[in-house]
Amino acid sequence: MDLVLLASVGGFFALRTTPVPGGGHRPLEEVYAGDGGPLAARVDKVAARLAAPERRVAASIAHLGLAARLWSLALGPAALFGRIPALAPADLSWDPSATSPDDLWLAGTAELPGTAARIREEVQYGHLDPLSEAFRRDGAISPQLLRGNAGSALAGAVRELVAFAKAHDRPDVAARARALAAELFDDEALRHTGAPHGPAFRRRSCCLYWRCPGGGLCGDCVFDRAPVRRTERR
Repeated sequence: MDLVLLASVGGFFALRTTPVPGGGHRPLEEVYAGDGGPLAARVDKVAARLAAPERRVAASIAHLGLAARLWSLALGPAALFGRIPALAPADLSWDPSATSPDDLWLAGTAELPGTAARIREEVQYGHLDPLSEAFRRDGAISPQLLRGNAGSALAGAVRELVAFAKAHDRPDVAARARALAAELFDDEALRHTGAPHGPAFRRRSCCLYWRCPGGGLCGDCVFDRAPVRRTERR
């Protein structure tokens, strides 16, 4: 698997296979098992950077960024090479203190078939489900919002791959990314998060980014214009 080519799609697709000396990486397995310290630190960091008015706003943005990384690490290799790295939570370590895109490194070397069923097992069930539970332990945040983030992150990975395919004359990559996404969205947890199930995806929930000072609407936002903040009403 050509990790240099994978990283050339964009920062969310980059994957390191060696740790950073002295880095603050922790296996995601520990976060999912109940160690809330790293995740709380990440939410605090995002909250400070964005001056988020509520913790759930920062939690949503932190969750969206990590969800995008996880989908990209599987969908990218599947579209480019037809196989994916095995992304066991015990082998995938995360540094909550790093800047976006979230810094991850993978200890394992096993590869798996790049099918939608395998991506769903590795990413949705292996990471996103327990990650959502971890965020809900950290604070009050809507499950519907988290599912919307997962759908938005998946559609975002498809957009990046389609753009890469156009720039490098790789229609095969775009076709595989779209086909895989269509299968992945055909799941009860993702099916109703937005539509259509591809690059033009528009979500049915809001990630809350608009509530940050200077924050606007995301490209796939459910809103046509930002709602009026309570403090702005007369």
